[in-house]
Amino acid sequence: MPVNLPVPQAEHLLPIDGVTLGIAEAQIKKPQRKDLLVMRLGDRARVAGVFTLNRFCAAPVIVAKEHLAAGKPIRALLVNTGNANAGTGEDGLARTRRSCAELAGLLGCAAEQILPFSTGVIMEPLPIERIVASLPACVADLRGDNWLSAAQAIMTTDIVAKALSKQIRLGGATVTITGIAKGSGMIHPNMATMLGYIATDARISQTLLDAALRHAAGRSFNRITVDGDTSTNDSFLLIASNEAAMAEIDDAASREYAAFRDAVTEVATALAQAIVRDGEGATKFISIQVNGGANEQECSQVAYAIAHSPLVKTAFFASDPNLGRIQAAIGYAGIADLDVSRIQLYLGDVLVSENGGRAANYREEDGQRVMREAEITVRVELNRGTACTTVWTCDFSYDYVKINAEYRS
Repeated sequence: MPVNLPVPQAEHLLPIDGVTLGIAEAQIKKPQRKDLLVMRLGDRARVAGVFTLNRFCAAPVIVAKEHLAAGKPIRALLVNTGNANAGTGEDGLARTRRSCAELAGLLGCAAEQILPFSTGVIMEPLPIERIVASLPACVADLRGDNWLSAAQAIMTTDIVAKALSKQIRLGGATVTITGIAKGSGMIHPNMATMLGYIATDARISQTLLDAALRHAAGRSFNRITVDGDTSTNDSFLLIASNEAAMAEIDDAASREYAAFRDAVTEVATALAQAIVRDGEGATKFISIQVNGGANEQECSQVAYAIAHSPLVKTAFFASDPNLGRIQAAIGYAGIADLDVSRIQLYLGDVLVSENGGRAANYREEDGQRVMREAEITVRVELNRGTACTTVWTCDFSYDYVKINAEYRS
Protein backbone atom coordinates (compact mmCIF):
# COMPACT_ATOMS: atom_id res chain seq x y z
CA MET A 1 0.00 0.00 0.00
CA PRO A 2 1.12 3.61 -0.55
CA VAL A 3 3.23 5.13 2.22
CA ASN A 4 1.16 7.59 4.28
CA LEU A 5 -0.72 8.77 1.18
CA PRO A 6 -4.36 9.70 1.82
CA VAL A 7 -7.00 9.22 -0.85
CA PRO A 8 -8.03 12.66 -2.18
CA GLN A 9 -11.61 13.75 -1.58
CA ALA A 10 -13.65 15.35 -4.36
CA GLU A 11 -14.95 18.13 -2.09
CA HIS A 12 -11.37 19.24 -1.33
CA LEU A 13 -10.48 19.72 -5.02
CA LEU A 14 -11.41 23.23 -6.06
CA PRO A 15 -12.69 24.18 -9.53
CA ILE A 16 -10.67 26.58 -11.66
CA ASP A 17 -12.66 29.23 -13.53
CA GLY A 18 -12.13 28.66 -17.24
CA VAL A 19 -11.23 24.96 -16.93
CA THR A 20 -13.67 22.06 -17.35
CA LEU A 21 -12.95 18.34 -17.38
CA GLY A 22 -14.76 15.40 -18.97
CA ILE A 23 -14.08 11.69 -18.54
CA ALA A 24 -15.09 8.54 -20.44
CA GLU A 25 -14.53 4.78 -20.37
CA ALA A 26 -13.00 4.05 -23.77
CA GLN A 27 -11.85 0.47 -22.95
CA ILE A 28 -8.36 1.31 -24.18
CA LYS A 29 -6.76 -1.50 -22.19
CA LYS A 30 -9.35 -2.70 -19.69
CA PRO A 31 -13.16 -2.50 -19.54
CA GLN A 32 -15.11 -0.52 -16.98
CA ARG A 33 -12.42 1.93 -15.98
CA LYS A 34 -11.99 5.65 -16.56
CA ASP A 35 -9.25 5.98 -19.18
CA LEU A 36 -9.94 9.04 -21.31
CA LEU A 37 -9.83 12.69 -20.20
CA VAL A 38 -10.56 15.95 -21.96
CA MET A 39 -9.58 19.18 -20.21
CA ARG A 40 -11.14 22.18 -21.95
CA LEU A 41 -9.59 25.63 -21.50
CA GLY A 42 -11.20 29.04 -21.79
CA ASP A 43 -10.32 31.72 -24.33
CA ARG A 44 -7.91 33.53 -21.98
CA ALA A 45 -5.90 30.47 -20.98
CA ARG A 46 -2.14 30.24 -21.31
CA VAL A 47 -0.17 26.99 -21.13
CA ALA A 48 3.45 26.09 -20.36
CA GLY A 49 4.91 22.60 -20.61
CA VAL A 50 8.05 20.54 -20.05
CA PHE A 51 8.54 17.04 -21.37
CA THR A 52 10.68 13.91 -21.15
CA LEU A 53 14.25 14.04 -22.44
CA ASN A 54 14.07 10.40 -23.52
CA ARG A 55 15.10 10.35 -27.19
CA PHE A 56 12.52 7.62 -27.83
CA CYS A 57 9.79 10.01 -26.74
CA ALA A 58 6.20 9.09 -27.48
CA ALA A 59 4.13 10.32 -30.42
CA PRO A 60 1.91 12.53 -28.22
CA VAL A 61 4.99 14.23 -26.75
CA ILE A 62 6.24 15.06 -30.25
CA VAL A 63 2.84 16.39 -31.32
CA ALA A 64 2.22 18.33 -28.08
CA LYS A 65 5.58 20.08 -28.44
CA GLU A 66 4.77 20.91 -32.08
CA HIS A 67 1.40 22.36 -31.12
CA LEU A 68 2.85 24.47 -28.34
CA ALA A 69 5.55 25.77 -30.68
CA ALA A 70 2.91 26.72 -33.26
CA GLY A 71 1.86 29.53 -30.96
CA LYS A 72 -1.92 29.18 -31.26
CA PRO A 73 -3.93 29.43 -28.03
CA ILE A 74 -4.38 25.97 -26.53
CA ARG A 75 -8.04 25.08 -26.10
CA ALA A 76 -7.92 21.53 -24.71
CA LEU A 77 -5.80 18.69 -23.39
CA LEU A 78 -6.57 15.11 -24.41
CA VAL A 79 -5.20 12.36 -22.16
CA ASN A 80 -5.52 8.60 -22.47
CA THR A 81 -4.22 5.85 -20.21
CA GLY A 82 -3.68 2.19 -21.04
CA ASN A 83 -1.49 2.87 -24.06
CA ALA A 84 1.65 5.03 -24.29
CA ASN A 85 1.71 5.34 -28.10
CA ALA A 86 5.50 5.27 -27.83
CA GLY A 87 7.83 3.34 -30.11
CA THR A 88 5.06 3.35 -32.74
CA GLY A 89 6.73 5.34 -35.53
CA GLU A 90 4.81 7.27 -38.17
CA ASP A 91 1.65 5.29 -37.54
CA GLY A 92 1.66 6.45 -33.92
CA LEU A 93 2.06 10.07 -34.99
CA ALA A 94 -0.82 9.72 -37.45
CA ARG A 95 -3.09 8.26 -34.76
CA THR A 96 -2.21 11.04 -32.34
CA ARG A 97 -2.89 13.72 -34.94
CA ARG A 98 -6.22 12.14 -35.79
CA SER A 99 -7.24 12.18 -32.11
CA CYS A 100 -6.45 15.91 -31.98
CA ALA A 101 -8.40 16.60 -35.17
CA GLU A 102 -11.43 14.66 -33.95
CA LEU A 103 -11.54 16.50 -30.62
CA ALA A 104 -10.96 19.83 -32.35
CA GLY A 105 -13.99 19.16 -34.54
CA LEU A 106 -16.13 18.59 -31.46
CA LEU A 107 -14.85 21.74 -29.73
CA GLY A 108 -14.81 24.03 -32.75
CA CYS A 109 -11.10 24.81 -32.79
CA ALA A 110 -8.00 23.87 -34.80
CA ALA A 111 -6.20 20.56 -34.29
CA GLU A 112 -3.07 22.54 -33.35
CA GLN A 113 -4.98 23.89 -30.35
CA ILE A 114 -5.21 20.42 -28.79
CA LEU A 115 -2.37 18.97 -26.67
CA PRO A 116 -2.34 15.13 -26.63
CA PHE A 117 -0.93 12.93 -23.86
CA SER A 118 -0.76 9.16 -23.43
CA THR A 119 0.48 6.74 -20.79
CA GLY A 120 0.60 2.96 -20.56
CA VAL A 121 2.20 0.13 -22.53
CA ILE A 122 4.98 1.04 -24.99
CA MET A 123 5.19 -0.23 -28.60
CA GLU A 124 1.49 -1.03 -28.90
CA PRO A 125 -0.68 0.75 -31.50
CA LEU A 126 -3.02 3.37 -30.06
CA PRO A 127 -6.63 2.10 -30.31
CA ILE A 128 -7.72 5.28 -32.05
CA GLU A 129 -11.20 4.06 -32.99
CA ARG A 130 -12.11 3.49 -29.34
CA ILE A 131 -10.79 6.93 -28.43
CA VAL A 132 -12.65 8.69 -31.24
CA ALA A 133 -15.87 6.87 -30.35
CA SER A 134 -15.57 8.00 -26.72
CA LEU A 135 -14.70 11.65 -27.28
CA PRO A 136 -18.36 12.81 -27.44
CA ALA A 137 -18.91 11.27 -23.99
CA CYS A 138 -15.94 13.23 -22.63
CA VAL A 139 -17.27 16.47 -24.10
CA ALA A 140 -20.75 15.81 -22.72
CA ASP A 141 -19.22 15.25 -19.27
CA LEU A 142 -17.27 18.54 -19.15
CA ARG A 143 -17.63 20.05 -15.66
CA GLY A 144 -15.57 22.26 -13.41
CA ASP A 145 -15.83 19.93 -10.42
CA ASN A 146 -14.52 16.80 -12.17
CA TRP A 147 -10.95 16.92 -10.79
CA LEU A 148 -11.07 13.67 -8.81
CA SER A 149 -12.47 11.71 -11.76
CA ALA A 150 -9.79 13.30 -13.93
CA ALA A 151 -7.07 12.16 -11.52
CA GLN A 152 -8.51 8.64 -11.58
CA ALA A 153 -8.75 8.63 -15.39
CA ILE A 154 -4.99 9.12 -15.88
CA MET A 155 -3.87 6.34 -13.49
CA THR A 156 -2.00 3.23 -14.67
CA THR A 157 -0.36 1.15 -11.93
CA ASP A 158 -1.14 3.86 -9.37
CA ILE A 159 -3.06 2.62 -6.34
CA VAL A 160 -4.17 6.06 -5.17
CA ALA A 161 -5.21 9.03 -7.31
CA LYS A 162 -3.02 12.10 -6.84
CA ALA A 163 -4.74 15.49 -6.59
CA LEU A 164 -4.43 18.64 -4.51
CA SER A 165 -5.82 22.18 -4.27
CA LYS A 166 -4.42 25.31 -2.67
CA GLN A 167 -5.60 28.91 -2.41
CA ILE A 168 -3.54 32.06 -1.84
CA ARG A 169 -4.19 35.81 -1.88
CA LEU A 170 -2.61 37.66 -4.81
CA GLY A 171 -3.22 41.24 -5.82
CA GLY A 172 -6.26 41.51 -3.57
CA ALA A 173 -7.88 38.39 -5.05
CA THR A 174 -8.16 34.77 -3.96
CA VAL A 175 -6.26 32.62 -6.43
CA THR A 176 -6.92 28.89 -6.73
CA ILE A 177 -4.39 26.24 -7.78
CA THR A 178 -5.48 22.65 -8.42
CA GLY A 179 -3.27 19.87 -9.69
CA ILE A 180 -3.40 16.19 -10.58
CA ALA A 181 -0.64 13.73 -11.43
CA LYS A 182 -0.10 10.09 -12.18
CA GLY A 183 2.95 7.92 -11.73
CA SER A 184 4.09 4.89 -9.80
CA GLY A 185 6.86 3.18 -11.73
CA MET A 186 9.29 4.10 -14.53
CA ILE A 187 9.97 7.25 -12.54
CA HIS A 188 13.22 9.17 -12.91
CA PRO A 189 13.96 12.83 -13.61
CA ASN A 190 14.13 14.51 -17.01
CA MET A 191 11.19 14.21 -16.52
CA ALA A 192 10.47 11.84 -13.61
CA THR A 193 5.96 7.23 -16.55
CA MET A 194 4.49 10.46 -15.07
CA LEU A 195 1.95 13.04 -16.13
CA GLY A 196 1.28 16.19 -14.14
CA TYR A 197 -1.23 18.97 -14.74
CA ILE A 198 -1.58 22.04 -12.54
CA ALA A 199 -4.18 24.70 -13.31
CA THR A 200 -4.77 28.11 -11.75
CA ASP A 201 -7.09 31.05 -12.34
CA ALA A 202 -4.23 33.51 -11.73
CA ARG A 203 -3.54 36.17 -14.34
CA ILE A 204 0.10 35.89 -15.37
CA SER A 205 2.19 36.60 -18.45
CA GLN A 206 3.35 33.76 -20.67
CA THR A 207 6.99 34.49 -19.86
CA LEU A 208 6.46 34.20 -16.11
CA LEU A 209 4.18 31.19 -16.50
CA ASP A 210 7.06 29.43 -18.29
CA ALA A 211 9.48 30.52 -15.58
CA ALA A 212 7.21 29.33 -12.77
CA LEU A 213 6.83 25.95 -14.48
CA ARG A 214 10.59 25.46 -14.79
CA HIS A 215 11.13 26.54 -11.19
CA ALA A 216 8.49 24.11 -9.93
CA ALA A 217 9.64 21.19 -12.09
CA GLY A 218 13.23 21.54 -10.93
CA ARG A 219 12.20 21.31 -7.29
CA SER A 220 9.52 18.63 -7.55
CA PHE A 221 9.09 16.20 -10.43
CA ASN A 222 12.79 16.43 -11.27
CA ARG A 223 13.71 15.50 -7.70
CA ILE A 224 12.01 12.12 -7.51
CA THR A 225 13.04 8.64 -8.56
CA VAL A 226 11.43 5.25 -8.04
CA ASP A 227 13.51 3.00 -10.25
CA GLY A 228 15.90 5.12 -12.32
CA ASP A 229 13.96 4.64 -15.58
CA THR A 230 13.12 7.82 -17.50
CA SER A 231 9.81 7.36 -19.29
CA THR A 232 9.07 8.03 -22.95
CA ASN A 233 5.92 10.00 -22.07
CA ASP A 234 6.65 12.28 -19.10
CA SER A 235 4.89 15.64 -19.31
CA PHE A 236 4.21 18.44 -16.84
CA LEU A 237 1.83 21.26 -17.76
CA LEU A 238 1.04 24.52 -15.97
CA ILE A 239 -2.18 26.19 -17.10
CA ALA A 240 -3.30 29.70 -16.20
CA SER A 241 -6.90 30.46 -17.10
CA ASN A 242 -6.36 34.20 -16.38
CA GLU A 243 -9.86 34.49 -14.93
CA ALA A 244 -9.04 35.80 -11.43
CA ALA A 245 -10.02 39.37 -10.55
CA MET A 246 -6.47 40.70 -10.29
CA ALA A 247 -3.87 42.59 -12.28
CA GLU A 248 -1.66 40.46 -14.50
CA ILE A 249 1.62 39.35 -12.92
CA ASP A 250 4.33 40.48 -15.34
CA ASP A 251 7.26 41.45 -13.12
CA ALA A 252 9.66 38.65 -12.18
CA ALA A 253 10.94 40.71 -9.26
CA SER A 254 7.50 41.27 -7.74
CA ARG A 255 6.25 39.78 -4.48
CA GLU A 256 3.17 38.54 -6.34
CA TYR A 257 5.25 36.47 -8.73
CA ALA A 258 7.36 34.99 -5.92
CA ALA A 259 4.22 34.03 -4.00
CA PHE A 260 2.63 32.49 -7.11
CA ARG A 261 5.78 30.59 -8.06
CA ASP A 262 6.22 29.22 -4.55
CA ALA A 263 2.57 28.14 -4.29
CA VAL A 264 2.77 26.28 -7.61
CA THR A 265 6.01 24.65 -6.46
CA GLU A 266 4.34 23.58 -3.21
CA VAL A 267 1.52 21.87 -5.12
CA ALA A 268 3.97 20.28 -7.58
CA THR A 269 6.16 19.01 -4.74
CA ALA A 270 3.21 17.41 -2.95
CA LEU A 271 2.14 15.69 -6.18
CA ALA A 272 5.70 14.54 -6.90
CA GLN A 273 6.10 13.12 -3.41
CA ALA A 274 2.73 11.38 -3.80
CA ILE A 275 4.15 9.56 -6.83
CA VAL A 276 7.04 8.25 -4.71
CA ARG A 277 4.73 7.33 -1.82
CA ASP A 278 2.71 5.31 -4.35
CA GLY A 279 5.81 3.85 -5.99
CA GLU A 280 5.23 0.35 -7.28
CA GLY A 281 5.41 -1.92 -4.25
CA ALA A 282 6.79 0.84 -2.00
CA THR A 283 6.79 0.36 1.77
CA LYS A 284 9.17 3.21 2.70
CA PHE A 285 9.29 6.89 1.69
CA ILE A 286 12.90 8.06 1.76
CA SER A 287 14.23 11.64 1.72
CA ILE A 288 17.88 11.92 0.75
CA GLN A 289 19.44 15.22 1.79
CA VAL A 290 22.95 16.06 0.65
CA ASN A 291 24.48 19.19 2.19
CA GLY A 292 27.82 20.96 2.04
CA GLY A 293 28.63 20.32 -1.59
CA ALA A 294 30.87 22.46 -3.75
CA ASN A 295 27.89 22.88 -6.11
CA GLU A 296 24.36 21.55 -6.55
CA GLN A 297 25.42 19.20 -9.34
CA GLU A 298 27.70 17.14 -7.12
CA CYS A 299 25.05 17.10 -4.38
CA SER A 300 22.63 15.65 -6.93
CA GLN A 301 25.20 13.08 -8.06
CA VAL A 302 25.53 11.79 -4.51
CA ALA A 303 21.79 11.86 -3.82
CA TYR A 304 20.91 9.95 -6.98
CA ALA A 305 23.71 7.43 -6.51
CA ILE A 306 22.10 6.51 -3.19
CA ALA A 307 18.54 6.69 -4.49
CA HIS A 308 19.24 4.48 -7.53
CA SER A 309 21.18 1.74 -5.77
CA PRO A 310 19.17 -1.52 -5.76
CA LEU A 311 21.28 -2.69 -2.82
CA VAL A 312 20.40 0.40 -0.79
CA LYS A 313 16.72 0.21 -1.73
CA THR A 314 16.40 -3.49 -0.87
CA ALA A 315 18.13 -2.90 2.46
CA PHE A 316 15.49 -0.28 3.28
CA PHE A 317 12.74 -2.76 2.39
CA ALA A 318 14.27 -5.30 4.78
CA SER A 319 14.77 -2.63 7.50
CA ASP A 320 18.38 -3.78 7.50
CA PRO A 321 20.92 -1.07 8.47
CA ASN A 322 23.48 -2.38 5.99
CA LEU A 323 24.76 1.17 5.73
CA GLY A 324 28.03 0.37 4.03
CA ARG A 325 25.88 0.24 0.89
CA ILE A 326 25.16 3.95 1.27
CA GLN A 327 28.86 4.67 1.78
CA ALA A 328 29.66 2.73 -1.37
CA ALA A 329 27.09 4.70 -3.37
CA ILE A 330 28.56 8.00 -2.17
CA GLY A 331 31.99 6.76 -3.19
CA TYR A 332 31.01 5.91 -6.76
CA ALA A 333 28.90 9.04 -7.33
CA GLY A 334 31.64 10.46 -9.56
CA ILE A 335 33.25 13.21 -7.46
CA ALA A 336 36.92 12.67 -8.23
CA ASP A 337 38.38 14.75 -5.41
CA LEU A 338 35.93 13.68 -2.69
CA ASP A 339 37.61 13.47 0.73
CA VAL A 340 35.67 10.71 2.49
CA SER A 341 37.33 11.51 5.80
CA ARG A 342 35.29 14.72 5.97
CA ILE A 343 31.91 13.12 5.28
CA GLN A 344 29.26 12.58 7.92
CA LEU A 345 26.38 10.20 7.25
CA TYR A 346 23.16 10.34 9.23
CA LEU A 347 20.24 7.93 9.23
CA GLY A 348 17.39 9.91 10.73
CA ASP A 349 18.82 11.43 13.91
CA VAL A 350 21.58 8.83 14.15
CA LEU A 351 25.19 9.64 13.17
CA VAL A 352 26.30 6.52 11.34
CA SER A 353 29.73 7.34 10.01
CA GLU A 354 32.41 10.04 10.15
CA ASN A 355 36.18 10.32 9.62
CA GLY A 356 35.96 7.70 6.88
CA GLY A 357 34.44 4.95 9.07
CA ARG A 358 31.81 3.96 11.61
CA ALA A 359 30.91 6.70 14.08
CA ALA A 360 32.27 5.96 17.54
CA ASN A 361 28.84 6.07 19.21
CA TYR A 362 26.89 4.30 16.48
CA ARG A 363 24.97 1.21 17.56
CA GLU A 364 23.29 -1.26 15.21
CA GLU A 365 20.03 -1.12 17.16
CA ASP A 366 19.82 2.65 16.63
CA GLY A 367 20.13 2.22 12.89
CA GLN A 368 17.54 -0.55 12.89
CA ARG A 369 15.11 1.62 14.86
CA VAL A 370 15.20 4.23 12.11
CA MET A 371 15.06 1.65 9.32
CA ARG A 372 11.78 0.25 10.66
CA GLU A 373 10.03 3.59 10.18
CA ALA A 374 7.79 4.19 7.15
CA GLU A 375 9.41 7.57 6.46
CA ILE A 376 13.19 7.85 6.63
CA THR A 377 15.68 10.64 6.07
CA VAL A 378 19.21 9.94 4.89
CA ARG A 379 21.46 12.96 5.39
CA VAL A 380 24.95 13.29 3.94
CA GLU A 381 27.21 16.16 5.00
CA LEU A 382 29.99 16.52 2.42
CA ASN A 383 31.64 19.46 4.25
CA ARG A 384 33.20 20.90 1.11
CA GLY A 385 30.95 23.88 0.32
CA THR A 386 27.49 25.40 0.84
CA ALA A 387 25.38 23.75 -1.89
CA CYS A 388 22.62 21.29 -1.04
CA THR A 389 19.79 19.28 -2.58
CA THR A 390 17.07 16.81 -1.64
CA VAL A 391 15.82 13.82 -3.61
CA TRP A 392 12.84 11.63 -2.75
CA THR A 393 12.72 7.91 -3.44
CA CYS A 394 11.30 4.65 -2.07
CA ASP A 395 12.43 1.12 -1.34
CA PHE A 396 12.36 -1.93 -3.63
CA SER A 397 10.01 -4.69 -2.53
CA TYR A 398 8.97 -8.07 -3.92
CA ASP A 399 5.86 -6.37 -5.31
CA TYR A 400 7.90 -4.05 -7.55
CA VAL A 401 9.20 -7.08 -9.45
CA LYS A 402 5.75 -8.69 -9.55
CA ILE A 403 3.97 -5.56 -10.80
CA ASN A 404 6.46 -4.99 -13.60
CA ALA A 405 6.75 -8.66 -14.54
CA GLU A 406 2.98 -8.75 -15.04
CA TYR A 407 2.57 -5.23 -16.48
CA ARG A 408 1.27 -6.35 -19.88
CA SER A 409 -0.96 -9.16 -18.61
